[in-house]
Amino acid sequence: METARRVVWIVLGVLVLLVGLTVASARLVTDWWWFQELGHGGLFVRLLAWPWAVRLGAAALFAALIFGNLLLTRGALARAVFRFQGRVPVFLSWRVMRRVLLFGSALLGLLSAEAVAQNWLLIARFWHKTPFGIADPLFGRDVSFYVFELPFYRLVHGSLAGILFLAALLVLLVYLLARAVEWRGKHVFLDESSRRHLVVLAAVLVVLKALDYRLSLYDLLFSRTNDVIYGATYTDWHARALALRVLSVVALAFAAVLLASWRRMLWRWLAGVGAVWLAAAVLLGQVYPEAVQRFVVEPNELERERPFIEHHLAFTRMAYGLDAIEEQLFVVDNDLTWDRLANYGPILDNARLWDWRPLARSYAQLQSIRFYYTFPDVDVDRYVINGRLRQVMLAVRELDLSQIPNPTWVNQHLQYTHGYGLVMSPVADVTPQGLPRFLLADIPPRPRDVDLVVTRPEIYYGELTNHYVVVGTRTPDFEFSYPSGDDNVRTTYRGTGGVALDSLFRRAAFAARFQTINLLLSDEITSTTRILFRRNIMERLRTLAPFLRFDSDPYAVLADGRIFWIVDAYTTSLGFPYAMPHARWQANYVRNAVKAVVDAYNGTVNFYVFSPEDPLIRAYMGLFPGLFEPAEAMPASLRAHVRYPEDLFQLQAEVLALYHMDNPTVFYNREDVWRLAREVFSTDASGQTREQVMRPYYAIVQLPDRTEPEMVLMLPFTPAERNNMIAWFAARMDGDNYGRLLLYEFPKDVLIYGPMQIEARIDQHPDISQLLTLWAQRGSQVIRGNMLVLPVERSLLYLKPIYLQAETGDLPELVRVIAAFGDQIAMHQTLMGALQAVLPGGTAVTAPPEAGPGPLGLLPGPGASADAQEPPGPAAAANELPLRQLAAEALRLYQQAQARLAQGDWAGYGAALEQLELILRQLAAEP
Repeated sequence: METARRVVWIVLGVLVLLVGLTVASARLVTDWWWFQELGHGGLFVRLLAWPWAVRLGAAALFAALIFGNLLLTRGALARAVFRFQGRVPVFLSWRVMRRVLLFGSALLGLLSAEAVAQNWLLIARFWHKTPFGIADPLFGRDVSFYVFELPFYRLVHGSLAGILFLAALLVLLVYLLARAVEWRGKHVFLDESSRRHLVVLAAVLVVLKALDYRLSLYDLLFSRTNDVIYGATYTDWHARALALRVLSVVALAFAAVLLASWRRMLWRWLAGVGAVWLAAAVLLGQVYPEAVQRFVVEPNELERERPFIEHHLAFTRMAYGLDAIEEQLFVVDNDLTWDRLANYGPILDNARLWDWRPLARSYAQLQSIRFYYTFPDVDVDRYVINGRLRQVMLAVRELDLSQIPNPTWVNQHLQYTHGYGLVMSPVADVTPQGLPRFLLADIPPRPRDVDLVVTRPEIYYGELTNHYVVVGTRTPDFEFSYPSGDDNVRTTYRGTGGVALDSLFRRAAFAARFQTINLLLSDEITSTTRILFRRNIMERLRTLAPFLRFDSDPYAVLADGRIFWIVDAYTTSLGFPYAMPHARWQANYVRNAVKAVVDAYNGTVNFYVFSPEDPLIRAYMGLFPGLFEPAEAMPASLRAHVRYPEDLFQLQAEVLALYHMDNPTVFYNREDVWRLAREVFSTDASGQTREQVMRPYYAIVQLPDRTEPEMVLMLPFTPAERNNMIAWFAARMDGDNYGRLLLYEFPKDVLIYGPMQIEARIDQHPDISQLLTLWAQRGSQVIRGNMLVLPVERSLLYLKPIYLQAETGDLPELVRVIAAFGDQIAMHQTLMGALQAVLPGGTAVTAPPEAGPGPLGLLPGPGASADAQEPPGPAAAANELPLRQLAAEALRLYQQAQARLAQGDWAGYGAALEQLELILRQLAAEP
């Protein structure tokens, strides 16, 4: 009986131990399975081994330094114990005390090593450093020294100084307790062993201070002593550098005197060298640099600082990739005509009339289908559809678990497992109701072209997939797939993602990780069941590559019938000499080195290197072999959708606004500072407008001296204190031109309207401003979309869409397009109608056109006629009516406007006035 009871207790103890170990190791072991599932088991080992190797190595070193120093105080410790023998346990022998000291040293070493372990990547990069091939202008060292080596030396120096200072304090405490160090009046008395010990420790700390002076020399290349230059200035190089060199030598001399005090304290020598050190620190470290700055630099600051400004400009441009910009002069002649516009059909077909913000609301209202579906974002891309290059807007329909009915564990984790499909619409196509015309819509997705067939529409990995799901359950087709009428279509996951729950141990491990017993008790889980977790694509990528910085805007791509996510990844550093850091990025060196691709169904992840020349990515490739693939390995179907990232372009534009100036004099005086252009986004009921900084926008354009249209990312600049446009910045991304940066500058002696000046002209136009104000006063929200500045030949077209959203609704309608060209500005229901009114050779349209595909289609405002004729194209003959007929039409439109006004139909009133204006213009042109 007693034996059986012991067996029971042993079994219970083993079970408790197993449960404890499972809970403690659940996250570790499930992470291991997750990395293995993705084929990156080796990466998991490296990501785990590096921090622990650094932690344990540093802990051992620190503990050895502390323990070794304490061992040297053995005699003093014995005297201290004897002195306090009445207050310490009688069993505290030297053997016990040694173990206590060893344990305490190990604990202090481990605690101190944690800060070093947090910087494991810095140490790993040091061991895999690669050269930049760029030498700094002062010391002649390769930039890799500052990016890879200097941070490592700073870490080692700071860690050693800190741990030795701690050891010195502990040793001093022991000697004080043992009375090996005593103060008698104004004098300090030390016995020989304690004096020697403390002298050596002090000498080592002083040597470390000398090394600190030496490292601070290189830190001058990152100094910010004035508002013009980041990096070494004239005073830094000619005064502070001298002071640091002298202080380093004096500190070494002081350390040598300390070591010479091994036999006998050389107090006079110490006092003399110490006084020299103090004097050098004050005179050379403070007074001399201030004197040089005041009496040498300030009277001739520009000339003194000129070479250092040149260094700052050159290295800042290199750090942000601006040194490769192709700069051209763009002389605007604005001689584009209506007839020649016919040669640029791809540009007009892809003029982005849909702003992503109102379009996101339209998608949500028209294509959510069910309240538990949502569109996290709207992206811009280009596709070849039916042989034509089309710029499109698209969004993925994801599942919002917070909105599902009856949110039980089974519903959240076993049934509602994925989003479904995507929607896509051309950037310039509008229905007669002012809504987007879909190329791909509904559930299941119904494409309008065979190039857009979706064979795998399920979204198991996305931007909102923040919950784990269990798939392949016992009941066939247990998962909800999509709604169909009054019923639901169900499915079973057949992908390769997830970790198999093929053992009780695995189920227990995941139950411990996610703190739910349901994974152990559910009858739906079998040996073929898989658990999909860490499904949020950003969390997925950051777990695999925590050393990269990822773009804020993942975008979906439809390729080969499947949905993929492409996320741009950056290598960054704060160690590029002379380069101005960017506050938001917390970096002064950035490269878009990697494109990460995530399969929305299987969850597979690929990292493609697009900047193999980047030293940082080369270091990471050596540090994590097998993780990265060359860009050439990316499938062509995905490569066709690679975009230049908006985050990087925005950063480069912000830096370029100041660092386009390559003349030190101009830069010093800030004579030509630019800023990102501004625009008006919306109008409230009182007619007040809200300004915002323009964001970079993707556009299909035909660049000057190019023969084919292509998609670029572009942004206009204006002078810092004025609103005229001074330049436009573009990034190419198609084919072999990916990553090429272009800057087109306008002549400074010619006025080129900036976006805000066009906005001002819109507000000053009596008919346009009146109509916008009337709409706003009726309680509707007038949304003024993104201003587009499109270069065509040597001319500039300005386009701005106008949306109207009812006060009680959330479905914006595109009701007008404003076009500006030169001194002409017009608003019309159609893009072509607006362009026809502003371009030379265009003929006014007497009525809004009938709905049709593309930018020639109707963009009706409320009250627009549905039976109007299509406007003539650029090559069509003008539709000239007899004078009497024109007058009759004008009278009819006037009467129609009065009738609409009497009915309170302000939108119809505005539409009639707009058409009346076109008739009057044609009357004025009659001979």
